[in-house]
Amino acid sequence: MHLHNLPRSPPFSSGKAIFLLGHHGSRWKSNYNGCELETRLFRNNRRDKGAKKCLGASIYCSSDVPNGSSLPSIEQLSNARVIYSVAPSMGHNQESHPESHFRVPAIVKALEEMKLTSKFRGSEVIELQHFEPASTDDIASVHARAYVYGLEKVMDQALEKGLILIEGSGPTYATSTTFQESIVAAGAGLALVDSVVAASKTTKDPPTGFALIRPPGHHAVPKGPMGFCIFGNVAIAARHAQRVHGLKRVFIIDFDVHHGNGTNDAFYDDPDVFFLSFHQDGSYPGTGKFDEVGSGDGEGTTLNLPLPGGSGDTTIRTVFEEVIVPCAQRFKPDIILVSAGYDGHVLDPLANLQLTTGTYYMLASSIKQLAKDLCGGRCVFFLEGGYNLKSLSYSVADTFRALLGDKSLASEFDNPNILYEEPTKRVKQAIQRIKHLHSL
Repeated sequence: MHLHNLPRSPPFSSGKAIFLLGHHGSRWKSNYNGCELETRLFRNNRRDKGAKKCLGASIYCSSDVPNGSSLPSIEQLSNARVIYSVAPSMGHNQESHPESHFRVPAIVKALEEMKLTSKFRGSEVIELQHFEPASTDDIASVHARAYVYGLEKVMDQALEKGLILIEGSGPTYATSTTFQESIVAAGAGLALVDSVVAASKTTKDPPTGFALIRPPGHHAVPKGPMGFCIFGNVAIAARHAQRVHGLKRVFIIDFDVHHGNGTNDAFYDDPDVFFLSFHQDGSYPGTGKFDEVGSGDGEGTTLNLPLPGGSGDTTIRTVFEEVIVPCAQRFKPDIILVSAGYDGHVLDPLANLQLTTGTYYMLASSIKQLAKDLCGGRCVFFLEGGYNLKSLSYSVADTFRALLGDKSLASEFDNPNILYEEPTKRVKQAIQRIKHLHSL
């Protein structure tokens, strides 16, 4: 997980936030293999004065936007199966860093090539293109204001230096655009929550949302950045769902290969947010042990299942059936949010699980059905990790197929010959232990 040869220098302090400075310039492009991407920045965090909010906290009415804009109406949302947003953060990039600005464009390119966008699927797929950045209050619903203001303040420093290191364990970097692009990414997720909730009021089968965004978020702790992550996108969305939409009970599934310690910490004593993570035992950041179950009023609403290296498709199917489903059924959520990390793929360089593209199809299909059964279909996925561009893009594409109700094409990509026997005995012990701890 650690990268070597990144420059380090003494910490820079802004209020209570500490930032490690580096001297490494970054260059970026807005085009990746012909895939044009535009991040729309609303620098004043407000819309035009004449705009009205009719679908939620961050979506216009179609009649209120300028000519030439195209925004989904309630009818369009109700007819869609998938709604997604794109925030690639093209300026947030460090050469040779695995969490690079190539990740989201690779996914978008794959969706186009595999004919999974609205251009090919018509009303079934909507790309939400008009959304506001998250506000300071949105971010501060999870993170300390000292951190939020401190990060914004050091953007000038990043402009001067080219790149700064703001946290050493990842390591986590920032460029001069990191703050703005990170609030755009968080805002993309909030807009999807608004859209899915709006649709759920008129149909029992609303579209599933997918935020194709970076930087990722699930390692970012309340007091600062960590592990490639700047702001906790899924945690911010959970608070937004509660505060803006009155969806009190939020169920978060984190299937990234690494423990989502930031999300874990944000809701550790909160009985209204259930955080469930399964991840590779012993991987970064070393948290997410069996006995981390929550505290105070939140005891029992955090479930961490560390899985042995080598766990694969059979393991994950068992985890879903024997752990995730009964937990969700007992919790009775109002919305399901998903930290969708694809770094558990057998081809990913940063871990040692044996998940396949087919595994991610199964997870997406099963989670969509779970949301339909328990919370009116309200469900939004948030991109987290995944650092092999091919396995990442193919797996997200197959996730889209699952959400659309299409047949999986994982067999065209997955190679069963590279898989080896899963550690069945250790997996069984882990699952039995977690079921005992949580009375499942």
